[in-house]
Amino acid sequence: MDLNLNGKTALVTGASAGLGVGIAWMLAHEGCTLVLTARRKDRLDSLADEIEQRGYIRPSIIVQDIMAKGAADAIHSATRESHQRIDILINNVGNSRPMTGFGSDAEWDEAMHLNFGFARQLTHAFLPAMQTAGFGRIVNITGSDEPVALNAGVPPNGAVHIWAKALSRVVGSDGITVNSIPPGRIHSEQIDERLLPSKEAQEAWVAANCPVGYIGEPDDLAVLVAFICSPRARYITGQVIHVDGGARHVAH
Repeated sequence: MDLNLNGKTALVTGASAGLGVGIAWMLAHEGCTLVLTARRKDRLDSLADEIEQRGYIRPSIIVQDIMAKGAADAIHSATRESHQRIDILINNVGNSRPMTGFGSDAEWDEAMHLNFGFARQLTHAFLPAMQTAGFGRIVNITGSDEPVALNAGVPPNGAVHIWAKALSRVVGSDGITVNSIPPGRIHSEQIDERLLPSKEAQEAWVAANCPVGYIGEPDDLAVLVAFICSPRARYITGQVIHVDGGARHVAH
């Protein structure tokens, strides 16, 4: 199926590793021009080199710490200077924030900005141009909103899902869709280096939790991202679509 993404311009945040890299490759393969942003310049440069060497358009890179003051405005300004428009925004930043005890106000505030506030700010900055163009795709890579322990990274996921649903109702008539994808266990720095850092831990988790029998690869999520970014997915908006190999226990 031709997804009709050739010539679209996509901004991918958190593009230096894991899911961000997988999404960048998938969108490049579908013909998108890419803008990649993250903190680690060496990794962004390496990814841009590899994409260009594979015969795709070389991505632009923006080195930016999203926790810095004014980060969303800085990324928006840098992108608009180098590209006429952004058609697709992939909000792919965030992290788990387990804590001892109840956590401090600073810890909760940091987690809310990292996992919700920045994506909201960046999205709102790009929306007026998308509305003028009559086309836009916003995809939020979030996480579980099933609290199994006190973790400051979980409530922002629910906040993103509710905000995205509300936003989808506001901008739907402008040709803009807004969707969220919570990944399950997919190979990434967070899973392979922190959450399940050994083969034995991964095998035990799969045996206890994952019906398909394995931990996913970034491409397992990136294919969905590419589809819902497509003009062909114009009627899919305001949704939370889990990519987790069936690990989620509830049916809604």
